[in-house]
Amino acid sequence: MNDDSHLLIDDQVQQFILDGYLTIQTADVPELHREIHDQMDTIYEKEGNIGNNILPRIPRIQQVFDHPAVREALTGLLGPDYIMNPHRHGHLNPPDGKGQAWHKDCYVYDHNIRHPRFQWILAFYYPQDTTDDMGPSGLIPGQQYYKTISDVDPEKTREQALSLCGPAGTVSLIHFDAWHRATPNISDKKRFMLKFQFARLQAPQGPTWRHTGCAWVPPEDDPMPNVSMDVWHWLCGKVGNGHPVSAADEAALFDTDERVRLNAAYGLAADKAALPLLIDTMRKETLAALEETTAKTPDNAHGTNPTAGAAARALSTMGEAAVPALIETLDDDHWWIRAMSADILARIGPGAQNAGDALVTALTDEHWWVRRNVLEALRLLAFLPDGTIPAITQALKDPDNRIRRNAALAICRAGEAGDPAVPALLDMLEDEDRYNRFYGALALRRIGTTRARNALLDALFTARWCPVTTSESRY
Repeated sequence: MNDDSHLLIDDQVQQFILDGYLTIQTADVPELHREIHDQMDTIYEKEGNIGNNILPRIPRIQQVFDHPAVREALTGLLGPDYIMNPHRHGHLNPPDGKGQAWHKDCYVYDHNIRHPRFQWILAFYYPQDTTDDMGPSGLIPGQQYYKTISDVDPEKTREQALSLCGPAGTVSLIHFDAWHRATPNISDKKRFMLKFQFARLQAPQGPTWRHTGCAWVPPEDDPMPNVSMDVWHWLCGKVGNGHPVSAADEAALFDTDERVRLNAAYGLAADKAALPLLIDTMRKETLAALEETTAKTPDNAHGTNPTAGAAARALSTMGEAAVPALIETLDDDHWWIRAMSADILARIGPGAQNAGDALVTALTDEHWWVRRNVLEALRLLAFLPDGTIPAITQALKDPDNRIRRNAALAICRAGEAGDPAVPALLDMLEDEDRYNRFYGALALRRIGTTRARNALLDALFTARWCPVTTSESRY
């Protein structure tokens, strides 16, 4: 008999939708967390922050994320074939640490478009007991769907925030677009936190938690009930979001309040007759955001991750009814309209199957951002269209690293049919981009043929990392 005691329940999934976080406990293995903490403390004292190599240096960290409570929570939110992304980062907040401003994390060296139908999740893990005075991670609940907040300066922010505290072994799963920060450490203790990232590979096909029914209405104090309902129905594998909770108002599409715009757009999406209006509004809001989309910032040289506009987000809820119009805009004169159209098709997922041929054609688009979003859309379809494998294999050789990454993720869907891509994936194991090497290995593992498996094992044996080899113990 399977033990389902660690499965999420409806209330927990709904809390994640509303608040943007969920806290999981693994405190039942205190010796594990004590060992991880002590090793981290030693490494930081002798070597400083070792970045992505924190996991191979302390392999027992994997046991935290293999804990049934964490594993089942990630399965409930991301599906059974979720992946741990290769970027991970240890955070040390020392005594007198000043904390940070409120911010959203960038999707590491990729250009995902932010959307309520989340593809990635952050996991914050404390290896030691963490109290409010130790500078824990702070979070503004319920703001993950907002592009902006009142002020990123904590002294001026009007939104209500909370501190994520807990005993050693506390793991907070956080919507990737949540506003968060490190808070000041006013204690005399070090505060370690490990940040890992997880992602889904397929669109939801049905509940992957202990589910009792989809009949849920968000609470009255939810500022964006239409958005919450859409995410809930999407996670349940249902097409469309049914009837909106709040009434639709066409004029509200252009309100200065982001909350009003979103509720109006999602409300209109329940009416197929509103499709031309939403398409037109999507075009206007997308072009209006062009300057900020392409801007660089001093602390983010690779560019920011834009937030889809209200109409663009709402079009994803229309499902198959919106696909013909989106196929047309996939051929728009402006690259940013084409890229946004591909992203909307990706969010529609299996319901966008009729766009498969148009998406394959768009893989030759002149703009990298269009090609990147097209590959994500192909990965999230119900099945890959005929003739897709050669096109994706060609994309594995694209000069843009973001295209190669998303091509590798797309080929994961093919299984053994992706075997023709093995030579290109072997080249990717030597990619100049450190993350693409991981995605190439992931694709070989998912293809699973003898050729793919042997190639992967040969490469892994060559690249084997010894976690106990340091400058003080070289052999």
